[in-house]
Amino acid sequence: MTDINTLWQKYRETILYLFFGGATFVVSMVTYALFVSVFHWTVTWSYIVSWFLAVLFAYLTNRIWVFQSQVRDFGGIVKEAGQFYLARLVTGVLGWLILLFGVYVLHQNSIVWNGIQNILVIISNYVLSKLFIFKAVEDEIKD
Repeated sequence: MTDINTLWQKYRETILYLFFGGATFVVSMVTYALFVSVFHWTVTWSYIVSWFLAVLFAYLTNRIWVFQSQVRDFGGIVKEAGQFYLARLVTGVLGWLILLFGVYVLHQNSIVWNGIQNILVIISNYVLSKLFIFKAVEDEIKD
């Protein structure tokens, strides 16, 4: 039991990020498939709305459970959320370009390519969150 607890303490953040990253992947995939297949929205419009919903879900879960942000004041939360969305906007554009490449250049299924771009974006987002967003806010609290 001690070994499991030690491993949990050592890798808690990574395990939770993978879990909630997987849940974010599901939110993105389900909403994108719904918008494309049921509502017959365009690839771009479906991507934008599903991206926004997935990023909102990711911010809340990362803030509360993964990185356990200690920011409580309104201004700090706005700054933290702004940094989170700005970083996600950069990777979101990258994901959108990957999606467009798969759909319009390779003429393949958009749902499959949405999955591919999601995996690449989740990895990039972890690095940005870990190194810049939540770390920067934590560093400011310590000062």
